[in-house]
Amino acid sequence: MQRILILLGILLLVAGLAWPWLSKLPFGRLPGDISVERENFSFYFPLTTSLLVSLVLSLLLWWWFRK
Repeated sequence: MQRILILLGILLLVAGLAWPWLSKLPFGRLPGDISVERENFSFYFPLTTSLLVSLVLSLLLWWWFRK
């Protein structure tokens, strides 16, 4: 458990330092992300981005915990 927390901390630190470059990636604006904007209403549901992040995290966790 301690190893995972340290790894997550390092990962968050690296992501924070790389944020200026990561913000230029098209995550959140992929085809399949639902965005509705009306006069007094806006709705955003990042469906494709969520699926992609879930797939990447699942593969990383599978690789990390495989026996």
